[in-house]
Amino acid sequence: MTDVAPSVLEPDAAEDAQRRVAGALGAAGLSPGDRVAFCLPSSAELLICVLAALRRGIVPVLLNATLLPSERDALLADAEPALTVLDQPTLVALLDGRRVELSPYPLARPMHYTSGTTGRPKGVWSGVLDESDARHLFEDEADLWGFNASDTHLVCSPIYHSVSIRFAAGTLLRGGRLVILPRFDARSAVDAIVGHRPTTTFMAPTALQRLLHHDGPADLLHGFRLLVHAGSPCPPALKRAALERTGHGVLWEFYGSTEGQFTACGPDEWLDRPGTVGRARPGRRLAVDDDGTVWCRCPSFARFRYWHDPAATDRAWRGDEFTVGDLGRLDPDGYLFLDGRRDDLVISGGVNVYPAEVEAVLAEAPGVVEVAVFGVADEDWGERVCAAVVGPVAEETLRALVESRLAPYKRPKSYFIVDDLPRTATGKLRRRALPAALGLDPPAPGLASGPDP
Repeated sequence: MTDVAPSVLEPDAAEDAQRRVAGALGAAGLSPGDRVAFCLPSSAELLICVLAALRRGIVPVLLNATLLPSERDALLADAEPALTVLDQPTLVALLDGRRVELSPYPLARPMHYTSGTTGRPKGVWSGVLDESDARHLFEDEADLWGFNASDTHLVCSPIYHSVSIRFAAGTLLRGGRLVILPRFDARSAVDAIVGHRPTTTFMAPTALQRLLHHDGPADLLHGFRLLVHAGSPCPPALKRAALERTGHGVLWEFYGSTEGQFTACGPDEWLDRPGTVGRARPGRRLAVDDDGTVWCRCPSFARFRYWHDPAATDRAWRGDEFTVGDLGRLDPDGYLFLDGRRDDLVISGGVNVYPAEVEAVLAEAPGVVEVAVFGVADEDWGERVCAAVVGPVAEETLRALVESRLAPYKRPKSYFIVDDLPRTATGKLRRRALPAALGLDPPAPGLASGPDP
């Protein structure tokens, strides 16, 4: 037995619960365009509340439950929510509202925070959609993956990840059922697959690797019609191992970010072009500048802006194309290959870590002259967060400081005290040169950004 027991959501019960939550939100004074913030671990109740808000045009602000109070409170101050839910009793109380009508589709996208290379968190805001755009946004995802009433979808990535909401909503609103893990654990995932026979799931490569290495039945993945991965680079050996364990046409990946979705890639496409992340999704067109920057032309319903940051919004858009600053190349058939990622981004366990934020904390330690945070290849996590520090400072001092200021996933796992940092002739930090300079393996090129906290 496992202590990470899943919960099951049937579509009729989920619909009734969403109507009651929507009534409770209305009774609390929330209306379309208002924000309700959640900072809680994954649960069926959390998912119901998020979907209920979306179907009333109320925008959920989803925060990583492992954030320290100071980190969380800074984001809450920026988001200006009309309601904040930080504990399970408050969450459960929303289930006791009076039933109200709901839109058949989400009328908004959740607001997630992403920092980019600046280290300053920015909310990705899409506003409230009209019924037509809401339907098109929903179908853009649900039709691509073919969600239907015969599906059972296994939710094993945190609900603060945008993909968890998209896949769960697509399944439920097409009449399927959900099996929700409160957190990913290989043993619990095996038990859920054996016990509930899901037909679809999404996993970050780190979770997929742990599942494949766990002692489970040889036919564990044979019941899936769709297994999707994204969020961080998938090593070719892991990809091929997963292909061998799944049926024909089952293992897909996509390239996307908090801001929007770019590509989808089926297994045969990847086998024909190893390393590709696929071609543009329906309704989109990709372009690559001379400097390698990847741009995506997207439909009007997929537009976004950065909350309270018009300058960053202007940098992200040119007409109806947007970029998140990733680098890549297109082959003659339109297949995208990513050559790198945003210079500062580290993706550990499928979650974005922004070095500027970590560096700002480490720089406060007495004795630190310079500091650079970077990622190196890690068999379990994809990348491991590391820090190179110049100055007379003890590693214990650095660890104590970040433990008091940063969530665990942001804290460097390894520290290196060095005489100087590699720089260009003009003085710019050569972050990508750090792993080699320290005799470490650099991160593999691949997906540019994973889910944000």
